[in-house]
Amino acid sequence: MSHLNATSQWDRLLLNLGVWEGSFTRLQTDGSVQEDVRSIVTLDGINNNQTIRQTIQHFNADGTFQQNKVLEYSSLNRSTLFFEDGAFSQGSLQFGPFAEFGAELGFILGDRRLRLVQLFDQDSRLSRLTLIREHRQNTSPDPRPLLTVDALLGNWQGEAVTLYPDWRSPDHYPTHLSIWREAERLYQKLTLPQIEIASSAAIQGSRLLFDQGSLPIQVLLLPDGASSNTPLTIPRDKPFLLEAGWLIEPTLRQRMIRSYDAQGGWSSLTLVTEHRR
Repeated sequence: MSHLNATSQWDRLLLNLGVWEGSFTRLQTDGSVQEDVRSIVTLDGINNNQTIRQTIQHFNADGTFQQNKVLEYSSLNRSTLFFEDGAFSQGSLQFGPFAEFGAELGFILGDRRLRLVQLFDQDSRLSRLTLIREHRQNTSPDPRPLLTVDALLGNWQGEAVTLYPDWRSPDHYPTHLSIWREAERLYQKLTLPQIEIASSAAIQGSRLLFDQGSLPIQVLLLPDGASSNTPLTIPRDKPFLLEAGWLIEPTLRQRMIRSYDAQGGWSSLTLVTEHRR
């Protein structure tokens, strides 16, 4: 069982070293593309990998520089956690009214990364999304198709790892997710140890609206097999979660869930790796 500490967290960050080519796709809250900006993100280890220099370059359509940002850090912010494969999330530690709030959820598989930034405005409403698709320099982009409802249907058997901001020992447990469709509604049943959660959503093109609970949840089906799962408005005094998904292969999907408690505090980060049976 993996132990969580500053050293292991830093080692997991180092799995992201390299030069990553791709794009930052800014999306409206309904998933429509607002802007697509070519990018190169370089993560260099310096001082024997004791320090990371991160360079973020954005380019105009004609190839000229749009933006160049350089960051250096030698420790990790407490708002960030990494999994053993290098996947990670960083974001707000605490939700509060009248303040901007959001998180980044990032997957990595070999020479490919997929990251999603979900941001909320000062009225606690979902305000913008950025989908970042990257491949290591000198490798093939190998893009996945746009995610569809049909690509999600079936029975998904998974293994979940949950990390905690206080670095206590991670939890490992099995998951089972059944997804099926009846006309223009999607149904799903999630089975975890000691709990079963059933829900349904209206299918509106590439948008799924889970409209039956007290908290409306929107799932957007995005390019490259990605998905975004958020409340439309963050609730007061209720727990909530931010989730990103990545359909890596037709029968392999990862989901990352950043959970917040009823007081708005970040409580855990979970990575589910699931296979369709």
